[in-house]
Amino acid sequence: MHYSHYITIEPGKRSGQACIRGMRITVNDILNWLASGKSIAEILEDHDELTKEDIFAALQYAADREGRHHMIAI
Repeated sequence: MHYSHYITIEPGKRSGQACIRGMRITVNDILNWLASGKSIAEILEDHDELTKEDIFAALQYAADREGRHHMIAI
């Protein structure tokens, strides 16, 4: 699985933030929910439009972005 099948960026949606499959749910939303202690199961229960693959894609996207940022800073 590659996150490019799940992550979309549209200039007019959520200020151009990375979103899940064209929805208004952003990668940052998912990261914040996980950081606040929500489990994947709780997120999926609260947002039935999401899949486990969406959440993993968001994590993969964020890890890739962090890795690129770190490489640029070196």
